[in-house]
Amino acid sequence: MTRIPIPGEGGLSFFGIRDRNLRSLEHDLGLTLASRGDVLLADGPEDRIALLATALEGLVALRRDFGQRYRISDLRAAIRILGQDPGASLREYFVETVVTPSPGKLVRPRSLRQLEYIRALRAKELVLGVGPAGTGKTWLAMAVAVEALRNQQVRRIVLTRPAVEAGEKLGFLPGDLIDKVDPYLRPLYDALHDMMDAEKAQRLRERGVIEIAPIAFMRGRTLNDAFIILDEAQNTTSEQMKMFLTRMGNGTRAVVTGDITQNDLPPGRVSGLVESLGVIGNLDGVGLVRLEESDVVRHRLVQAIVRAYAKSEQARKRSRRSQEFEAPAAFAEPGQAVGQGR
Repeated sequence: MTRIPIPGEGGLSFFGIRDRNLRSLEHDLGLTLASRGDVLLADGPEDRIALLATALEGLVALRRDFGQRYRISDLRAAIRILGQDPGASLREYFVETVVTPSPGKLVRPRSLRQLEYIRALRAKELVLGVGPAGTGKTWLAMAVAVEALRNQQVRRIVLTRPAVEAGEKLGFLPGDLIDKVDPYLRPLYDALHDMMDAEKAQRLRERGVIEIAPIAFMRGRTLNDAFIILDEAQNTTSEQMKMFLTRMGNGTRAVVTGDITQNDLPPGRVSGLVESLGVIGNLDGVGLVRLEESDVVRHRLVQAIVRAYAKSEQARKRSRRSQEFEAPAAFAEPGQAVGQGR
């Protein structure tokens, strides 16, 4: 057993009452763990123990220097960051790049690519954030949007999302425009309510500071001094994406998020997001950030689910290629080798 000291109240902060968080850490790291007061006992591969010890040491030092109480999610983030880059500075992630969209709410990058994403959101006029579910694409974009609004860098936030399932039937849904589109924008509202009080968000909506703008109704508009978030962009058509990107006016910043593996468009339709990656991804002023399954920060099972589906899709592709390769054998005439001319 390796002994890892955790001075002060660090152990309680990270492991919770009765060490309830240790079991998930054991699963993540492949270690056997137990706490004894201010000492953590670890048994398993030395490199994993060293990774855990470095992460704990770094967060305890940050707590000592800045007085911030860190949680088990922060420890997991530190482990993920150091696992991707052993030379990474935790101070850079947990102090210098903190996003504070509302008092008492801290939003921190939890991986190398999330840090890259936040920096792009702050520095670029247009950002394309692509990656699987749970990588923080929408949540971080909303955090930076609210931060920009609070700092008076923009005058309003515009949220938009394609309503693929509704299609032309939007007009037949009950209620006004907001009522019709609300169900499709719910993930954006969930992220918004994480950043500010729901009543304040409602007041800002009533004043038009936070605006609902269905992508189908944005044609002909020019949006100035706004922070625009287009979510689920993999479900936009080529025409919709071009129309959206040309709505940007003076002082406007735009973020396009999506998962190119979850396309709900009808067969044969080209995804506007997929097309845009090749068309504008390298333009000056455009930031392209590709998040990966290792950046998933939701429940630990989400990362495993994303990985399992990716493996399943790869297996299906291999199977299809194998069938295509073997198919000519079924049509070869007796005594004729496949690929042999007459």
